[in-house]
Amino acid sequence: MQHSLITGDLLEQPVEAIVNPWNQNILPWWLLLPHGVSGVIKKRGGLQPFRELTQQGRLTLGSAVYTSAGELPYKYIIHVASISVLGNTSAATIRACVTNALQVALSLGVRSVAFPIIGAGSAGYNPAQAEQIMVETIQATAGDLIAYIVRFKK
Repeated sequence: MQHSLITGDLLEQPVEAIVNPWNQNILPWWLLLPHGVSGVIKKRGGLQPFRELTQQGRLTLGSAVYTSAGELPYKYIIHVASISVLGNTSAATIRACVTNALQVALSLGVRSVAFPIIGAGSAGYNPAQAEQIMVETIQATAGDLIAYIVRFKK
């Protein structure tokens, strides 16, 4: 598994799939005001990925599911349930999200995937600690997948 830490915009990465930190999908997406990564995906990619996500039902914390990318230039969006119903996350959840997102990507046959720093947004996890957990988890995963961790910069 190859990985790189880069600074930029998640939605401008030359990959086949991107990862969207999401909640447990308990409330319908249209009752929520997606913000952060999800808000940008909705703005640039349209509503289709979120309509598809609704059909997945409740997600277990740490799980990963995929949808189409809507109007974005990717094959897939991999949504991870990174935020609990209380609005927070943990090291174990971040680790599970990364592991499960990589498994989904490998099962879809994609060769490259880009992650934001999971948990560092609305979940309030320390960005440096979240990034370290992600790097360690990616390094422990076998395969030919190329994974990027994108530090957001406007």
